[in-house]
Amino acid sequence: MTFKIITDSTADLNEDWANQQDIDILGLTITLDGKDYPTVGTDRITSDVLLESMQNGGQPTTSQVNVGQFEAAFRKYAEEKQSVLYLAFSSLFSGTYQSSLIARDLVLEDYPDACIEIVDTRAAAGGEGYLSILAAQMRDQGASLEEVKAAVSHIIPRLRTYFLVDDLYHLMRGGRLSKSSALLGSLVNIKPLLWLDAEGKLVPLAKLRGRKKGMKEMVNRALQDVETNTAIVAYANDEAGAESLKAQLLESPSISEVLMMPLGPVISAHVGPNTLAIFTIGHEPR
Repeated sequence: MTFKIITDSTADLNEDWANQQDIDILGLTITLDGKDYPTVGTDRITSDVLLESMQNGGQPTTSQVNVGQFEAAFRKYAEEKQSVLYLAFSSLFSGTYQSSLIARDLVLEDYPDACIEIVDTRAAAGGEGYLSILAAQMRDQGASLEEVKAAVSHIIPRLRTYFLVDDLYHLMRGGRLSKSSALLGSLVNIKPLLWLDAEGKLVPLAKLRGRKKGMKEMVNRALQDVETNTAIVAYANDEAGAESLKAQLLESPSISEVLMMPLGPVISAHVGPNTLAIFTIGHEPR
């Protein structure tokens, strides 16, 4: 019997594609100018609207997927006797993962035989999306839930995440980066390059003078250790920059495919306009 894959809106998956692949997406919430917006569904806030607001001084905040949302989703599949694999937004960035654990315990009280497996991806955006795509591919090729969970867990330490941001202020404002680290990006024309370290923390990696140098350095770093020939490029309202990254990656014999993924509103709210990102999988743990 197949199983249901669930992730959340920080994975930045295209909703139509996710529906076709039988992946459920649970949405975090954006609060902007005193109003709450969903990040999943036809009435969701788009990244374009959010980023335009931020460029005009808007300061959005985000809220985790709550216990009730998880309980409703898990309970539905427990009643249908369908197993669930939930790939969660990094526990270092959100309480979403913890909410899912609480909800699972509540559902198991009523359905003790239910199978609800939860994986802390220690990832976000295209990294979380990459893991979700691979999980769906493995499931469709006949892998069991246990096999997919084990494979994803093996990939997580080798998943490489690089972000080139215009301004570290948004990460500092949202509590994802310390004030002292944020000062690194306050100099004129300095473009901070960040990555997720071995513990899954977002930390400054380098400071480059100029965007082109920053993009080149990000590509070089991403190509230092590549196991799979697919890379993901993500972007916040800079599609031209993303296309440039794609072209540079495809010049390497290590990469034969680059998937383009616009950053969704939750991640955009924290990294800000003009952010670029690359996600690859290496041979060795990061």
